[in-house]
Amino acid sequence: MNKDEYRALVTEESEGRFISSVKTCRISALPGGELLVRVHYSSLNYKDALSAGGNRGVTRNYPHTPGIDAAGIVEKSDVPDFKKGDEVLITGWDFGMNTAGGFGEYVRIPSSWALKLPAGLTMKESMILGTAGLTAGLSVYRLSQQVKPDSGLVAVSGATGGVGSLSLAILSAGGYRSAAITRKLEQADYLKNLGAAEIIPVNEMDDERPMLQARFSGGIDSVGGVVLQTMLKSVKPLGLVTCCGNAASASLEMTVYPFILRGISLIGIDSQNCPGSIREKIWGKLSGEWKPSKMMDIYKEISLEDLPSSIEMMLGGRMRGRVIIRHRI
Repeated sequence: MNKDEYRALVTEESEGRFISSVKTCRISALPGGELLVRVHYSSLNYKDALSAGGNRGVTRNYPHTPGIDAAGIVEKSDVPDFKKGDEVLITGWDFGMNTAGGFGEYVRIPSSWALKLPAGLTMKESMILGTAGLTAGLSVYRLSQQVKPDSGLVAVSGATGGVGSLSLAILSAGGYRSAAITRKLEQADYLKNLGAAEIIPVNEMDDERPMLQARFSGGIDSVGGVVLQTMLKSVKPLGLVTCCGNAASASLEMTVYPFILRGISLIGIDSQNCPGSIREKIWGKLSGEWKPSKMMDIYKEISLEDLPSSIEMMLGGRMRGRVIIRHRI
């Protein structure tokens, strides 16, 4: 390849079907932006899988290169805040949605989308965390403002997924006891290794009664639907639950009783448009006091060529932990 070429996973639409394959692209065709970054690592998120599957709510126009996460080295900078050779990570905003993302070896972005890699994290570690880690970190941060480690058990749904796995690990690093809610009971050892004190089968989280026994001090939900409903109905007075996903359902069908009789709080987590100052604070914690000790047990490393099969596994609910993509350097 010449100096203007790079490799990327490109999703194309053909006769109503969406097909992803590795293509040769041109750096000169990348969108405008102050930073040109050579990507060393990216990660696979559910939003990436939706984009690769042709979900117009995520990506409007095709052909497209997904990848909402990237870590790499600045090749060219038009702003004083960054210089060539800086290690940076990129998560959120419109990156990988309607702008070419981290599944390409090069990206060009606005400088406001980049964050200098925090001390204490390698580029690889930052992508094991990625958007899932930022989301989990934001969830634990909001939870910790109201629920303390000695308050009792914290429920975590979607526990074998990226956000769930990292939430368990971060809660453990913060001194919390957690309960992992999962349909994959065969993964109990994996979840306990991340810090889960209890394993709760997901079929136990489907109760239509308006109020349930208070068993959790708080919760982190990434699936929505009846699991979130049951979690909210099972939280102790003045507890707090965060929600960040709707893989099971976007509906919330319940009474207001848990809110007005127990004074609980439901907090939404938006890592995509999180202000830069808060991002820096959470990444500082993730690279320091909250850095998961079991991080290297959470991920699988693949190549660009492996991505289509991994995307299929994620859409089919067969993924565990985190998947990171290592580009050829």
